[in-house]
Amino acid sequence: MKRPAGFDRSAARQNGAPAPSAPETAAPARPEPGRAASASPVGTITEPIPIVRTQEPIPERKPSPSRAAADRLPLSERVPSNREISKALRAARAERRRVERGEVRRFTKRSRRRRMAWIGAAGVAVALVLGVILVGLSPLLALRHIQVVGASRLDAGAISAKLGDQVGKPLALLDQAAISSDLAAFPLIRSYTLESHPPDTLVVRIVERQAIGAVQHGSAFVLVDAAKVPISSSATRPAGYPVIAATGAAADANADSGFAAAAAVLSSLPADVLSRVDTISAKTKDDVSFTLREGGATVVWGSAEDSALKSADLTALLTGAPKANRFDVSSPHSVTTG
Repeated sequence: MKRPAGFDRSAARQNGAPAPSAPETAAPARPEPGRAASASPVGTITEPIPIVRTQEPIPERKPSPSRAAADRLPLSERVPSNREISKALRAARAERRRVERGEVRRFTKRSRRRRMAWIGAAGVAVALVLGVILVGLSPLLALRHIQVVGASRLDAGAISAKLGDQVGKPLALLDQAAISSDLAAFPLIRSYTLESHPPDTLVVRIVERQAIGAVQHGSAFVLVDAAKVPISSSATRPAGYPVIAATGAAADANADSGFAAAAAVLSSLPADVLSRVDTISAKTKDDVSFTLREGGATVVWGSAEDSALKSADLTALLTGAPKANRFDVSSPHSVTTG
């Protein structure tokens, strides 16, 4: 059966197979001698052309491997599970936090060092304070010895015995008010200071009152200091001290202005002049005068103001006019003798 021309190509195109290439034109065969040429018309197909169909291969579907088999597969062929993905995300977040903390530490390094330095200094200070407090309050620093310094008229042993109630207390807990009350029982103590000498000694430095003169109280003579505090009493006049004959100069608690002025003058006199004063009197603060032992000369002093300048003038007058009976230095810039 004859097929129309081009049938094979169209059929092959519809089936998806490549169209067969056109057969090359063969050179016409020479007729054998003695045989007549074929009576077939030119262009007819004498033999059938085979139809070739091509089909793409279907990929072979492999069965999914089990969990154990999947673990044995190479990393490039494995498909991660949800648990592995979550674990990887947690690890990534943890790494990110670690990096951020590192950056924060790097940028706050100086402030952290400064803060640590302050904390260290504060810790050392607190430790020192606590150590001092604990050691100071411990029995290791309890009072066991009392040493009295500066006592001449007073009995140092009596003062130590008076402060005996403080023995056994830590030096830091000594009762200052009780010590002051105990020392007030000694009128000759003008002032005092306390020195703690660890581990167990208390040093009491006292300043005794110094007598500046004697006041006559009835038939007795009482030595007093500049504050008119009595130091000692005797029936006879104490040698080496002037007699203060001032209004209100008796040994009582209130010293009047006359006694205060006389005491101020005696305190300002040089030692060589003070030893020559026999009696000093002052009715008011502005009329101080005294007499000298040798010759009975009188010195008009006036008030206690400018006592240093008046003392210098009197020393010069006693040297320049030793036989004068009256020395007036009440006006230090215009002194007179008589």
